Amino acid sequence: MDDNRLLLGKTVRKRILSNVKKRLRKAQRSHEIGRLVSISIGKQADIDVYIRNQARTAEKLGIPFDAQFWDGDITQTEAKQRIVHMNDDNGVLGIILQRPTPEHINVRSLQSAIHPLKDVEGMNPASIGNIVYDDLALVPCTAAASVELIKETGLDLKGLEVVMVGHSAIVGKPAAFLLMAEGATVTVCHHMTRSVAAHSRRADALIVAVGVPHLIGADMVKPGAAVIDIGINQVDDGEGGSKIVGDVDTDAVKNVASWVTPVPGGVGPVTVSILMRNAVTALEKQIQAGWLD
Repeated sequence: MDDNRLLLGKTVRKRILSNVKKRLRKAQRSHEIGRLVSISIGKQADIDVYIRNQARTAEKLGIPFDAQFWDGDITQTEAKQRIVHMNDDNGVLGIILQRPTPEHINVRSLQSAIHPLKDVEGMNPASIGNIVYDDLALVPCTAAASVELIKETGLDLKGLEVVMVGHSAIVGKPAAFLLMAEGATVTVCHHMTRSVAAHSRRADALIVAVGVPHLIGADMVKPGAAVIDIGINQVDDGEGGSKIVGDVDTDAVKNVASWVTPVPGGVGPVTVSILMRNAVTALEKQIQAGWLD
């Protein structure tokens, strides 16, 4: 029997993808759907599962998915030239730059090279900057997933006290701005925060993305809060193997919180669905811009 305190991503994913499918069918009546191009640079076995999940979801929606694997010794210049060429190709709907990349590759530079209307990950600096002006069309997927999961609880974001633990450029900061755009009151904690617990204990909703296994225990959570765990950590399972855990001690916290996302099965499925929502948004924007006429 499902524990009703666990906020599962599959329910939110289903809702988002249902809406995406309707929007895609409408766009298909007048325009052909281009392909999503996934770019992996060098051998990065850890990301294979993410690529498969993206490809599987795109296939179910009827979006062509082109997984490209570039040689690890490709130069920065050559990689950027290939991306610029894709920007000019109307057959390319969107571009996904898988991470990590080899050390000699400047990821931020390549993200900047992706045209904002093909930036389905929401990682171009222009896309992130748009959030400041409440333009939420194409936003970082994991940050947006955390907001969708809070909405799923039924909590009203207007005036909600939210604490974001972690201030990375791809999750923490964008999530904070997305929440402020929804009317939430947001506190951001980081490695220089004097007492994370002092802030987290008063949060109606707590989002955690720091990469520290079980950082958040039951004593750091306000009773009845919603806890969104974005952390993915590989730890020893005590039997000679390994297992994936989050930044939250789920078993302990679910006895205090009203909702807590499990790891895995919480934020991850929603993140992929947000990627597909961004893809159909990019398609609509490209049609409006007259690119596909």
